[in-house]
Amino acid sequence: MSAHDRGKLHFSAKENWLNDPNGMVYFEGEYHLFFQHHPHGMTHGPMYWGHAVSRDLTEWEELDIALFPDEHGMIFSGSAVVDWNDTTGFFGGEPGLVAIFTHHLEREGQPALQTQSLAYSKDRGRTWTKYAGNPVLKHDDYIDFRDPKVLWHEPTSRWVMAVACGDTVCFYASPDLKEWTFGSEFGDGIGSHDGVWECPDLFELAVDGDPARSRWVLLVSIGDAPAVEEGSRTQYFTGFFDGASFVPDAASQAVRWLDGGRDNYAGVTWSDVPKEDGRRLLIGWMSNWKYANLTPTEGFRGAMTLPRELALASTPSGDTLVQRPARELERALVPLLELADAPLAAAAEALAALRLDICLIRAVLPAQSSFVLEVRKGAAETTEIGFDAKLGQLYVDRTRSGRSGFHPQFAGRHAVAAEPADGRIELDIWVDRTSVEVFACGGQAVLTDLIYPSPGSDGFSLSSEDPELQLPSLRVFALELPGRG
Repeated sequence: MSAHDRGKLHFSAKENWLNDPNGMVYFEGEYHLFFQHHPHGMTHGPMYWGHAVSRDLTEWEELDIALFPDEHGMIFSGSAVVDWNDTTGFFGGEPGLVAIFTHHLEREGQPALQTQSLAYSKDRGRTWTKYAGNPVLKHDDYIDFRDPKVLWHEPTSRWVMAVACGDTVCFYASPDLKEWTFGSEFGDGIGSHDGVWECPDLFELAVDGDPARSRWVLLVSIGDAPAVEEGSRTQYFTGFFDGASFVPDAASQAVRWLDGGRDNYAGVTWSDVPKEDGRRLLIGWMSNWKYANLTPTEGFRGAMTLPRELALASTPSGDTLVQRPARELERALVPLLELADAPLAAAAEALAALRLDICLIRAVLPAQSSFVLEVRKGAAETTEIGFDAKLGQLYVDRTRSGRSGFHPQFAGRHAVAAEPADGRIELDIWVDRTSVEVFACGGQAVLTDLIYPSPGSDGFSLSSEDPELQLPSLRVFALELPGRG
């Protein structure tokens, strides 16, 4: 494994393949992150649930594999919950952890069979017992029937499951996680159907922080289709949920994407974050099925995005999902540069003097003129983060970012609409060894992209079509965590 391939702030498995985050749940002071894992190879293969825990969302301890394939099949994606009231009867009246996951069984001469199953842990997730009555939910018609996300629905006092069914989401309800009743199906005639629907998530958020104005959010990841340039990505809907049916609001008639970059897929949120914390926290798989099996890492393949806090903001186009890096990441910041009301030339000179492969750049720039900020810059490599004032778009251009020949569609320019506030663009650019994550406009515009530059490509530059540009603010931070190299 090359240290230059492994991000400092991004979780990756110690060895071999990783994809979707699974079973994210908070319990007794720990954030659990399970993940799709092939422990015996560097490409997607027979799936297990790998497992890591963290107390602060920044430093992760990888534990033993949690779930292994069995007679019902491989262990595909799913979720985990705290069964606080022992509705399952697994815990003798005490709370405990229950994982709800898809069994994927390959069958000779027939389509694979996908069913939903349970496992439970009585020791804070360290060991798991599969339920003897598995599977707990089958479907005779859907070939793709997977990725259950389960929540406790307080108004109806029962468990609710959202499960991907081909290119729709079906909702089921249960008193005990064992017996499930169909509620409704959502997705026909709305949203993107460019690929198979996967990894749904369903949760409620206050709009503009006002609990009296809440909406339900439904995340749906879209699998890669050969004819679709973007590959795999994630859309979201806002609306209302009564415990059985999801009703989209008017804003959901337009297709809305979680991320304008190429490398934020299968993201789902943590269950059971304490009410006194109150956050909805998400993490995604930082890759794309177009090229996920080919990325040029050594000894491991696949990483997670930065953990993110989600919120809903009211905008002219409707209630919009916003993302910001989890506040715990602030502990990694080491101030290096701070400028206020700086001329372009002075800011560019200060940036050009820096050499960093890992950093956070916080900048506020006028939106009247286009600009380009280059990171991981070397003699023949650079990654551009730019704003096109005419188009009103923020973009990442990784055309010359480094190694890209492993897939013809890796190199490219990826853009997202960016609406300035008070004539300014506010940027947080998190740069790690093999990724850039850009958060702009209060988290309404987000771009996540992998990059594979040479270790020596660690320079910066800043330019604009307006040589008289003044930067209201420019700050640069190194990113350091105890014990990290």
